Amino acid sequence: MKDKKIYILIGTRPNFIKVTQFKKCAVNLYPNLKISIIHTGQHYDEKMADVFFKQFNLIPDYYLNISPASANKQIAEIMIKLEDLVNDIGKPDLLLVPGDVNSTLAGALFANKSGIKLGHIEAGLRSFDKTMPEEHNRILTDNITDLFFLTEPSGMKHLKDEGKDDSKIYFVGNTMIDTMVAFEKEIETSSILNSLGINESKFVLMTMHRPATVDNKVEFEKLIELIDYVSINYKVVFAIHPRTIKNAKEFGLYDKITNNKNLICTEPLDYFSFQKLVKNCSFILTDSGGIQEESTFRQKPCLTLRPNTERPVTVTEGSNTLLSFDLEIVKNHISMIEKGSYKKGKVPELWDGKATERILKTIVESK
Repeated sequence: MKDKKIYILIGTRPNFIKVTQFKKCAVNLYPNLKISIIHTGQHYDEKMADVFFKQFNLIPDYYLNISPASANKQIAEIMIKLEDLVNDIGKPDLLLVPGDVNSTLAGALFANKSGIKLGHIEAGLRSFDKTMPEEHNRILTDNITDLFFLTEPSGMKHLKDEGKDDSKIYFVGNTMIDTMVAFEKEIETSSILNSLGINESKFVLMTMHRPATVDNKVEFEKLIELIDYVSINYKVVFAIHPRTIKNAKEFGLYDKITNNKNLICTEPLDYFSFQKLVKNCSFILTDSGGIQEESTFRQKPCLTLRPNTERPVTVTEGSNTLLSFDLEIVKNHISMIEKGSYKKGKVPELWDGKATERILKTIVESK
């Protein structure tokens, strides 16, 4: 069988988590696939990138080293540097782009303009919220994708509604879950609970970073009120984004965070530490994306304070619930969790640790 050259373009921490098993799987099962990983540098500091690469033993083959800049400049620089790199190392048979970030769209546009076949990991996800930059990235990427790799059934409906070719759509499962399964031992042996001085199931995990929540003083005050309420009965571990800290100071609310003795603010955590917290918390409060999937796999209650989600299977089948940021509504759901009347959820179909294998099998068999 003829060798196929596959390039995978990554740029952010969620991207890294989705591609950890490709090289290992190819070596073990599909040695005719020659995989190279290209890191754009969209997440460029040590906490955002290097720690993850070390934990996953995932060393990119090539670095584009783009500069911190606006979305327009980053996308343009990725395309230019990717073109220079491909001119040096040769065209691939397929370029894979995961997710919905600027690196994803830049890679898709480059492939389209260069006559390179494009595969999209996590294709078909839609929030139908045009205020989210990621939603535009998803739609534009899928409009020029050749092979669509789906994590959940909603993607099938969306792509068919958009007129995509059925024969190019593949429901393969979730590669993010592949990473959780592959590194279960490392997650379990993380010492983060001891480091933070917390007990299993006696704490709440929180991630809040979306502009609608933390860039508005009124909404930020609601967040403080929620933290104050939850921290009456629990330790609250808040994996806090640097922008959130900056805004807290500008709004004059930073003291309300630092003076709460039951609130533990951490810097961005390494993967194993964060997953240990997901696995052992009482419940999760978030406005983020990926954690909806991780909590569903762990069957942990997750209250997502957003009006929409691009991952509806986490709500319809999983342990995730979308809520408006109404404190009384959130309190009612916390009460349900505490009383044991909150839904249990189930692990969605094909979230079994073998999505990467199914993607590579599809690539091998595709013309």
